Formats: sequence, C-alpha cells, structure tokens
Amino acid sequence: MSRPTIRHLAIKTANPEKLGQFYADVFDMDIILRSEDGAGGVFVSDGYLTMALLPLTLEGSGSAGLDHFGFAIDDADAVSEKLVAAGLPAAAMRPSNRPYAEKRGMDPDANLFDLSEHGYETAEYRADREANKKSKVEA
Repeated sequence: MSRPTIRHLAIKTANPEKLGQFYADVFDMDIILRSEDGAGGVFVSDGYLTMALLPLTLEGSGSAGLDHFGFAIDDADAVSEKLVAAGLPAAAMRPSNRPYAEKRGMDPDANLFDLSEHGYETAEYRADREANKKSKVEA
C-alpha cells in the first residue's frame, strides 16, 4: 500500500470569502469553489493541497483556526512584503532550533503558517542554511 498523503486542510473562519481572497492575493492560490448559496465555504488550492475555508457559526462545532501549517516558497522576503501590504505583520524569523521553516507569518484570522525556502523534505537548521549559502557564494 502506498503512503497516504495530506491533500486537504480545513480552517474555520468568520469570513471565508475574505480569507480566500487573502490566500489568492498573497500566495497565488486559486479559488476553486465557492458555495452556491454564498453563505458557505470557499475552497482554495495551490494545485497540490486544497484548503477548505469554512464558516464559523453558532450551530457548528469546534472553534476557529488550527495550530499552523506550512508553505514551501521561493522567496520569504517577497511573501513578507505581501503580508505587510495586506496590513499584517512581516514574517518573523523562527527560532534557530526549528529545522523546517525559516519564518512564521499569520493570515487575517491569526492562523499561523510557516514559510520555508528549502522545503519540508529534509531538516535544515539555521546554521546549516547559513553555511550552505556561504559555500554557494564562495563557489
């Protein structure tokens, strides 16, 4: 049997449309589905993973948000600039003992996400990243 893969996350939010537009604007995700009645969820995708942005209602179960999730990106500084342009704090450096993500940001609902330029396939601590960058410059 092949390994199961995560292809879907769900986030509860007070405003699915606004949050969907944020992910489209900042991370170039596609809005792939909106509920037909306008009162339900908005679904966004990067072509690999789909996030369901679901309305938080008094009748529903659970609370808003989730702990965090991560984006593999090419340029953390460019994403950080988009966050600031959206009225949010700039992405912050993660502690040096965090092996997968260089920076942490948040969306308009305060859902936290990690930003990783090197990806999530291998662990790479800050000291390793800095040494790799230095060796590339010297080469």
